[in-house]
Amino acid sequence: MTDTDPTSTTDAPNRPTVLYPIRVLEGESLPTGIADLLADAHVVLAGYHVIPDQTAADQAREQFGERAMAKLEEFAAALSDAGATVDVRLVFTHEAQATIDRLIYEHDCLAVLVPNGTDAPESVLLAVRGDVGLDRNTRLAAGLFATTDATITLYHALDDDEADTDGEALLESTANALVDRGVSPGSIDTILEHPDAPLDAIARHAADHDAVVMGETDPSVTTFLFGMPAEQVAERFLGPVFVVQRERPAEEQSAEE
Repeated sequence: MTDTDPTSTTDAPNRPTVLYPIRVLEGESLPTGIADLLADAHVVLAGYHVIPDQTAADQAREQFGERAMAKLEEFAAALSDAGATVDVRLVFTHEAQATIDRLIYEHDCLAVLVPNGTDAPESVLLAVRGDVGLDRNTRLAAGLFATTDATITLYHALDDDEADTDGEALLESTANALVDRGVSPGSIDTILEHPDAPLDAIARHAADHDAVVMGETDPSVTTFLFGMPAEQVAERFLGPVFVVQRERPAEEQSAEE
């Protein structure tokens, strides 16, 4: 596996860092509205291509690198024109999932984007699972939408043994965290319910919104990107989904260092 970082623009310290993975040689285009959606983000634009085990990454880069980079630079220009700051990475790899996980940690990405087309974001659904990850979820939502006119709807699916008052307190603390980060109180709505299937409920409510923000599923983001949760939410929703990453455990960082 080899990769390069040939293009970057200056990052602003308060911008949330979002990984945008692209299967760069498979004809993907920039979905409608994605550039505007990411206008206040620092985007790690990760073009990747999975190569056969018997093919060397350097060989693939020599054969396809120029065409792939031209496509990435086209995407990067559109994102930059909308206001985003951008780092471009091109990777030829035998393991797409491992590559995406590595880039998340290397760039300290707050979220990964599952891209689908959208209109200008007027309404965003933020799925709230619990206190764990609340800081990161609100940091992303506020960083992307606090300066826009978008409404942020907080959604929490109550567990069977969870009292309504506990759910209400969770939504209140989430709303307060958003306000502390610059979101107008008047742009925050809440939904609290006891659904039979939380992921189905998120997909159902998402139909009324332009984008979804939700926490990472176990065991890793690759489960969401390439597994059933993505099909249940991103494909059924047909809009963009931001998957907020769990904070990396200190022991994992120490082991890799």
